Amino acid sequence: MENNFPEHKNDLILKALRGEEVERPPVWMMRQAGRYLPEYMKLREKYTFFERVETPDLATEITMQPIRRFKPDAAIIFSDILVVLQALGLEVTLNPGEGPRLPNPVDSPEKALSLSVPDVEDRLHYVMEALTMTRRELNGEATLIGFAGAPWTLFCYMIEGRGSKDFARAKAFFWQHPEAARHAIDVITETTIRYLNAQIKAGAQVVQVFDSWSGLLSPEDFNEIAFPSLKKISDEVTGAPMILYPKGSWYALEALSYRTKAAGLGVDWCITPEYAREATRNNITLQGNFDPSRLLAHPDDITRLVHRMIDRFGAQRYIANLGHGILPFIPVDHAGAFFDAVKSWRKSK
Repeated sequence: MENNFPEHKNDLILKALRGEEVERPPVWMMRQAGRYLPEYMKLREKYTFFERVETPDLATEITMQPIRRFKPDAAIIFSDILVVLQALGLEVTLNPGEGPRLPNPVDSPEKALSLSVPDVEDRLHYVMEALTMTRRELNGEATLIGFAGAPWTLFCYMIEGRGSKDFARAKAFFWQHPEAARHAIDVITETTIRYLNAQIKAGAQVVQVFDSWSGLLSPEDFNEIAFPSLKKISDEVTGAPMILYPKGSWYALEALSYRTKAAGLGVDWCITPEYAREATRNNITLQGNFDPSRLLAHPDDITRLVHRMIDRFGAQRYIANLGHGILPFIPVDHAGAFFDAVKSWRKSK
């Protein structure tokens, strides 16, 4: 399938992930396709969230919107981490103003033990179709990123049935029903491996795994619960470099950089660039870590802060990004200032 795609003209992010020298860091933005863009809001008025996700033409159009505006070095496919739970047979709703909901969560060991790995290429065919369409639409001008949620994060939603500040119910379920919990996480892990490999086959050139709630785990619990799945995924997903993003798990950077096959690690704004480099000993490409709320600063300040961030990380083995997804109320020109700041960065003499 690779030979059917347009020639790749912008491989800056691939060079950074391989550790090759670059003139400036590549830049993209988590959630760059979405609700801060007026053109996205027009589609939001016409279609429900999952209509947008499940219609390849719409998902492609939404993925391309920030590419046309800002020309970042990568596009991330418009989708959602919870589609994997849908593929497992769980109902997921996402209504305005209430966030994701699972009306029938996995609230018993019997339900957890009944889970099995689905045919992801069949159940999630629309994601693969959108990836193929987007890869062709990009025409080689940006690298296409696919993604999935990490098993621990999906387990949290599966058990809790909604978002939470602490996912106490999910944590309690793991310790009260360890056999059932491990089975559920194993099923999610295998499903994720198949899903990401299918995304790569469909045209994804990089894949990212979002462990949005790993920071709720202690270092010991992370090593027991989250790390084995992340390692297995990095071992068994092949054909494209992988970025692991364990939000809040600063303590895991060293182990993830040395004991997985990931090419990059995402970091949030709660750790310094110096700490991230020291913890990983410059052994892996880092991505991040601009606080999304700082995009509300004056564009001149955004430029100054972004240049300082790059100076601190260093331009090599680095991907400029936010430390989490862009907020919905960020002015569009402030988002543009972020992209322009990275592109205008030059190493100080």
